Amino acid sequence: MLIDISLIVIGLILLIAGGEFLVKGAVGISVKAKLSKLVIGMTVVSFGTSTPELLVSLQSAREGLPEIAIGNVIGSNIANLALVLGVTVLIFPMPVARNTIKYDWPMMVLASLLSFVFAYDLNIQRWEGLILFLLLVIFVTFIIMKSRKSQVVEMDEIPGIEDLTQKISAWKNILYLLIGLLGLYFGSNWLISGAKSLALEVGLSNHVIGITIVAFGTSVPELATSVVAAYKKETDISVGNLIGSNIFNILGVLGLTAIVKPIGVEENVLSWDILWMIGFALLLLPMMVFKRKVGRFSGFILLGLYIFYIISLF
Repeated sequence: MLIDISLIVIGLILLIAGGEFLVKGAVGISVKAKLSKLVIGMTVVSFGTSTPELLVSLQSAREGLPEIAIGNVIGSNIANLALVLGVTVLIFPMPVARNTIKYDWPMMVLASLLSFVFAYDLNIQRWEGLILFLLLVIFVTFIIMKSRKSQVVEMDEIPGIEDLTQKISAWKNILYLLIGLLGLYFGSNWLISGAKSLALEVGLSNHVIGITIVAFGTSVPELATSVVAAYKKETDISVGNLIGSNIFNILGVLGLTAIVKPIGVEENVLSWDILWMIGFALLLLPMMVFKRKVGRFSGFILLGLYIFYIISLF
């Protein structure tokens, strides 16, 4: 069991570090290609930060563990809204941008509902994955075009964009990219291997392991960054960033995984976990609309419901 836990921990560390290096390298190469900071922030950075979830889901599907593949996405989305946002606003309430309510939230709800509809026959097919991914491409294109036209998105809305787009030599960027890809490859392999063995030894289902340990692990970067930002009373991490992460998880991670290999869905995922994910998404709207801020009381509700949800799984 100790070996399994060690594999999970080392796998998570490699995934987090690999994701960081991948984003650094990819952003550096994008700067050399003369892409604007806005495009880099909303595509390269967003995709890069979702890469750990993508690699874990792809690896799970490839090894015939669809429960971990879909559990990772749903568990990460629930953790982002309930755990990460809940803990963050308890420390420092978060203001909500108008565009988050107007565009990001409806897209997250649409993506969540689509995942339920596509999973209804207990299988997410390749063509359904393709629809999800195309929807992501359309949404990102729309946001970039709208932002360019209206100048709504300020650069400080994209966390750390100034640091990320500093000029670094091309060789260094390629090295960062290679280190990142290696870290993600071995990290996802070891995490899935450890999780699979641990599930067998402890007697927990792959579904529970996927939706708790694996999903929590891939949400750790968001949690750490949000807590630090809230403690410093900075709004670098916004509600919009967490919603954006959820959109990428469903449309990008679930979509691409289903394109590579159709994902089998267990009945309890359809009748319980996806409904919780949709419930948290819907619950967020009144919290954001009230005073245009997610406050501490909302944090207590989100965190309390998350604890109840996790207990219900066991």
